[in-house]
Amino acid sequence: MIHHVWRELIGELYPEAEPVPPADEAVLAAVERALSLPLPFELASLLREADGVRNEYGDEIVWSAQRLIEDNLAMRGEPDYAELYAPFDEMIFFGDSDMGPQFAYVHTDYGPGIVVWDHETDRRRLAVVSLRDYLVRCFTQGNGWYR
Repeated sequence: MIHHVWRELIGELYPEAEPVPPADEAVLAAVERALSLPLPFELASLLREADGVRNEYGDEIVWSAQRLIEDNLAMRGEPDYAELYAPFDEMIFFGDSDMGPQFAYVHTDYGPGIVVWDHETDRRRLAVVSLRDYLVRCFTQGNGWYR
């Protein structure tokens, strides 16, 4: 029997959540190739159970594997962004809030952490240290939890 840790957590936090099929292993490998970074273990694990997570407002708090590729490559390749912002090459953006900020994994001296990025100021601030904590906060503390 397969144990779906992430699906169970999402179901506990948001019982009305509609299950999403898992991401294909080939797509997960394509994410790593396209971004030239390994997917953090917990993000890959979640995507193997559900290819993306939405909250009750329809916000994609965890993007699908395909959107990970598209949005990260678009941000890295946008000429204006190269002038406005510090590089995104060591980040994997994976979710957002309807309030504007986006969330990304970065590698720290202590391992991967999740930062909130403000596109208006280019501020990057550690928000949480785990995907589980991120999901709990997204579902229980509303859209402005990261402030």
